[in-house]
Amino acid sequence: MNRTAAPAVLAALVLALVTACGGSGGGSGERADDAPSAVPSVTFAAPRQAAAPAAYQKLASGEVRLEQGPFTDRVKMTGGALGAGPIVTGHLAVTSDVSELIALELRAAYYGADGKLLGTGSFQYAEEGHDEHKGGHTPAAEGAGIDFEIRARGLTGTPTSAVLSIPVLVNE
Repeated sequence: MNRTAAPAVLAALVLALVTACGGSGGGSGERADDAPSAVPSVTFAAPRQAAAPAAYQKLASGEVRLEQGPFTDRVKMTGGALGAGPIVTGHLAVTSDVSELIALELRAAYYGADGKLLGTGSFQYAEEGHDEHKGGHTPAAEGAGIDFEIRARGLTGTPTSAVLSIPVLVNE
């Protein structure tokens, strides 16, 4: 069973168990139809990690692509480039509103000419000293966005392209 189906199966089993028991307290003399039935509250924990990068991506040489995800409709990436080192550089701006950027995580998956995943890297940004009540801010992350560099870790070859993802984006 895959991980996304497990919570749905668990919820269905809990609902079936509550329905089968009838919600009655046993020898209380009440019929199950007369007593209000409690609806179970099921809470599912958020995923602890972002999805792993695809093992294979066929991209053009030098291509840096921003993968579609839950935050990509709120940002614009410009100047994405794969440089020596290897390192992915670019600029990311929040386009959904003009609020300041508080936290950001970018992940890069590096691919070879044959399309195989060679390694990954990440970039984290957290506004230092942010305090809503004191108006703390970092000028580099306001309005025009933020420049980023993502260095590769543990590569198994020479990358020719990269795919970026955004697992964390927090703005006011």
